[in-house]
Amino acid sequence: MSEKASNLNLPNMLTTIRIIMVPFFVWAMIAGGPWGNDSLTARWVALALFILAMITDWLDGSIARSRNLITSFGKIADPIADKLLTGAAFVMLSVLGELWWWVTLVILIREWGITIMRFFVIKYGVMAAGKGGKLKTVLQTVALVLLIAPLGQLGSWALIPGYIVMAAVVVITVVTGLDYVNKALKLRRDYLAGQR
Repeated sequence: MSEKASNLNLPNMLTTIRIIMVPFFVWAMIAGGPWGNDSLTARWVALALFILAMITDWLDGSIARSRNLITSFGKIADPIADKLLTGAAFVMLSVLGELWWWVTLVILIREWGITIMRFFVIKYGVMAAGKGGKLKTVLQTVALVLLIAPLGQLGSWALIPGYIVMAAVVVITVVTGLDYVNKALKLRRDYLAGQR
C-alpha cells in the first residue's frame, strides 16, 4: 500500500458514484412498485442501476489494488458504499412486500454489525475477508439481482430461484457472522496476550 496515494483517484471516484446511485436506485424501486406492477420500465432501471453499481464495486477494488491506489478514504468509504447499496435493496424489497422483513433485519444486523466491529478491532489487527464472506457476497448479489428483476410478472414460479438463493444467503450470513465474531475475539485475545 502506498501512503502517498491521493484520495482524488479513480477507485475513490467510483466508490463515490456508487453512493450517489443509491437514492436513484431507491426511487426506481418505488416507481416500479411491487414486482414492477406500477412501472416495468422503472423496475428494469432499478435492476440496471444495481448491476452497474456492483460492477463499480468490483472495478474500484481491482483498480485500487493493481495501481497501488489504496487510501484511508477508500478503506472506509468502500464498505459503507457496499452496505448502503445492498441495504437499500433489501429494505426496498421488504417495503414493497417482496421479501420478509425478518430476512432483511437478520442480514442488515449482520452486515452493519460486522462492519462496525471491524473498526473497533482494527487496533488489534486486520480481519481479512474469508472465503465464506466472499461466497456470501456473491450469493447475496445473485439473490438480489433475481429478486429486483420484475420476474413476478411471469408468475410466482419465476420467483422461486431468487428465494432459494436468498435462503442460502441467510444461512451463510449467520454462519460467517458468527465466524467473524470468533475471529475478532481471538484477535483481541492474541493482541492482549502479546502485550503482557
